[in-house]
Amino acid sequence: MSLLFNAEEGYYSLTTAGMLVFIILTVILLLDAALIRAHVGDVTKKDSDAPKKRAFSTRQLVFAGVSLALAFALSFIKILHLPWGGSVTLCSMLFVTIIGYWYGPKIGLISALAYGILQFVQGGGGYILSPMQVALDYIVAFMALGASGFFNRKKNGLIIGYVVAIMLRAVFHSIGGYIYWMDYMPEEFPQSLAAVYPIVYNFAYIVLEGIITVFILMIPGVKSGISYITRLATQESAS
Repeated sequence: MSLLFNAEEGYYSLTTAGMLVFIILTVILLLDAALIRAHVGDVTKKDSDAPKKRAFSTRQLVFAGVSLALAFALSFIKILHLPWGGSVTLCSMLFVTIIGYWYGPKIGLISALAYGILQFVQGGGGYILSPMQVALDYIVAFMALGASGFFNRKKNGLIIGYVVAIMLRAVFHSIGGYIYWMDYMPEEFPQSLAAVYPIVYNFAYIVLEGIITVFILMIPGVKSGISYITRLATQESAS
C-alpha cells in the first residue's frame, strides 16, 4: 500500500489522501489555466511585445467553475439506473458541454478534463485496473465533452455540440469497455449480445440522458434562461 493507492487483488484503489490530491490537482488545473498566456493565431515579431491573452478571464473562470460544480453535484442525482449498469443523471453532462458552447474548444476541453478528474475521484478511484484504463475512461472520455466548443459559433450550436460531445464520450467509454471490461459483463446480460456489450452499456445511459436533456432544452422557458445566462457568461469584460 502507498500513500495514494491501495493495492488490491488484481486492481488498485485511491486512498483518502489520494482522493484529496486529485481534487487539489483539479483546482490547480483550473487556476493555472487562468494564468496561462496563450497566443491566438500566429504571433508576428511586430506584436510579440504586446500583452498576451490569458486562457481564462476572471469571468470565464467563475462561470466555468460554477458550471463544473453544478455538473459534479448533479452527477450524484441518479434519476434512472439501467439493468446492466450505468445511470442517467439530472442533465449533468449539459453543464460541462455548455462551457465549450460559451467559450470555445480550448476552455471547453480544459474544463472537461477537470471534470474527468473529479469523476475519477468520485467513482473511478475505487477500482483501477491500469493507468491506461484511467486515461481512457476518465481523461479521454470525459475530455470529449469539451468538443462542444467546436460548435459554439454555429446555429443551434448548444444542442449540436452537446449531442456530438456526449456521443464521443460514449465511443471512448465503449472502446475502454472492449479493452478492459469485457470480463466484467454481468451474467444476466444476453449472451447473444455479448459482442456489443460495451456499446449497449455505454450508449444506453448516455443516449437516454441526452434525449431527456435535449427535450428539456427545447422548452421555451429553459431556452430563454439559457440565452440569458449565456449573455452573462460571454459578456465582454476587462478582467
